[in-house]
Amino acid sequence: MLQTLQKPWQFRLVYRNGKKIDCKYAVLFYYRTGESADGPRFGVVASKRLGGAVKRNRAKRLLRETIGETSRRLIHNDLWIVLVARSGITDIKRQEVQADISRKLENEGLCGRI
Repeated sequence: MLQTLQKPWQFRLVYRNGKKIDCKYAVLFYYRTGESADGPRFGVVASKRLGGAVKRNRAKRLLRETIGETSRRLIHNDLWIVLVARSGITDIKRQEVQADISRKLENEGLCGRI
């Protein structure tokens, strides 16, 4: 099961001190805490600019499914990752989102190859 970021200060820490990766369907922020952890933690954000509740929930579900499959290949256990959905994410399939985010994580050196 994925561990999540739950407190607002955790999201702020990742936004302010972390690094940003622009993906086609999401913006990914990550921060290495430097502490030994029992695994990476994740947060998912979908703003009201995406549309109504149905579209926002679909976007969050797509991102959670994507990070759930990708998390097994992450190299570091001390990562905090926040994914912010971009417009257009609700019109595509999960495989496209996963391929895009996985490729960006691999390029950044955070994720092992398939």
